[in-house]
Amino acid sequence: MITLHAIGTFALIVGLLTLTPGLDTALILRTAALGRRRRAWGVVLGIQCGTLAWGALTSLGVTALLTASHLAYETLRWVGAAYLVWMGGRMLWATRRKASSESPQTSETGDAAATGTTRKGKAGRGAGDTLLGGWRQGVVTNLLNPKMGAFYVAVLPQFMPAGAPHPALGVLLAGVHILLAVGWACALIAFAHMVRDRLQRPSARRCLDRITGTVIAAFGIRLALGQ
Repeated sequence: MITLHAIGTFALIVGLLTLTPGLDTALILRTAALGRRRRAWGVVLGIQCGTLAWGALTSLGVTALLTASHLAYETLRWVGAAYLVWMGGRMLWATRRKASSESPQTSETGDAAATGTTRKGKAGRGAGDTLLGGWRQGVVTNLLNPKMGAFYVAVLPQFMPAGAPHPALGVLLAGVHILLAVGWACALIAFAHMVRDRLQRPSARRCLDRITGTVIAAFGIRLALGQ
């Protein structure tokens, strides 16, 4: 049976991985900062479902076959890279369209437009603020990242004693990872909620989308380059 010391060591490793700024952090922060709390929690749920799937598949030996098969790994890597570049590029293109559609206005008209934009923004957030939409984005992003599979293949077997039920231990260790990740997600969403009012201006929202889109696209390019 696995020891508490082994679980603690595994928690330390995945805890450091969770705290490292990355794609998951960018997605959660951007979604929550725009006021889409339900969608943000959907992203968190989707990412953790992907983590649980990687843990279960690794304990069953499926991900070992993935990393052993060059064709399978390369296919997943290129599909994941294309998805991330597409997602980031779409965010960047949307900010360009929004910027070009705005026109200079007087102070009084600008204030009225800002009020209208805020109302429309709230309506837009309500329309796109769905748990299912966030879940789809989170789970697809996680499952199309072959580095998650490679990480679990490299780390998980070291914490599985010989003769122990591997599927159960795989789910248990993935559960430890999920608990730490959800705790970190709570902190990210709380922080995003505090700065949300500062992002009501269209220019601030465009800046956020440009930063997030660039980060996501950069992750996709790095994945394509095998880095």
